[in-house]
This record gives sequence, C-alpha cells and structure tokens, in this order.
Amino acid sequence: MTRVTLHVGAGTFLPVKVDDVSQHKMHAEWGQVSDAAVAEINATKEAGGRIIPVGTTALRLIESAAIAPGQIGAWVGETDIFITPGFEFNIADALMTNFHLPKSTLMMLVSALMGTDRVRQIYDHAIAQDYRFFSYGDSSLLLPQGALAAT
Repeated sequence: MTRVTLHVGAGTFLPVKVDDVSQHKMHAEWGQVSDAAVAEINATKEAGGRIIPVGTTALRLIESAAIAPGQIGAWVGETDIFITPGFEFNIADALMTNFHLPKSTLMMLVSALMGTDRVRQIYDHAIAQDYRFFSYGDSSLLLPQGALAAT
C-alpha cells in the first residue's frame, strides 16, 4: 500500500450542467505523488501487479501523474483532469469507491473505467438492494472486464 495526496475541492462533487460534457470545466485541485509512491507503483506495475486506488480522488491523481502507459512519475501541482468514457487509463487497473450521484463527474469516471452499461447494471443492483449512496455510503470494488485475469 502506498499513499498519494489530493486536496479535494467542492468542484469534484458539483453536477455536470452542460449538454456536451467536453464543455464542463473541472475545478483544479492540488495534489502530490511522492518519489516513494512512484517507486512502489512502478515496481508493482513492472511485476505484473494491479494498482487499485481507494477513491476516485486517488485515481484522478495517479492518472494525472502518469508519464506513459504503466508508468508514473513524481508529481506536485494542480490537476483539473476530467475522466469520462473513452479515457485511456495508464495506471489504475480497478477502483474501490462508494456509490456516486447521477450526472456527477465521479459517475462519469466510474463509467469510464467500467463501461456505461455495466455501471447501469451495478447501480440497478445497488438500488434494488437498498445500498447507501454518497460519501458515507456503501462501497464497491470495481474490476473492469478482464481485470480478474491479471496477476
């Protein structure tokens, strides 16, 4: 386990209010990926291991610090990365997160990782089973198609 830091702002939780999501502007948030975190993440990737961020904020930060597919670099600064379906993940292989609001940037990030149809299935199940949503609700481990085959 390694740690990265992203100071989350309110903009992360604001709903997207534009019809064309490419026109949505994320608020910048400050983050840091230390040399120690870089060494651990890169060593894990090189050994064939999986990187599973705990939280969308950690995922956004490590993808901001990606320097190539499967490789991360030390990073300090602001990120306004907006991850939507079609995004090519360089570092994250899966995600542990809670259940997010519709029309949120966080729901779009989860859809980018899992696919929109799969997210609908997951959320239909969560609603039918009365899972708790939002920041203090139930959580899930999201493994994209093929992730179980990884070592």
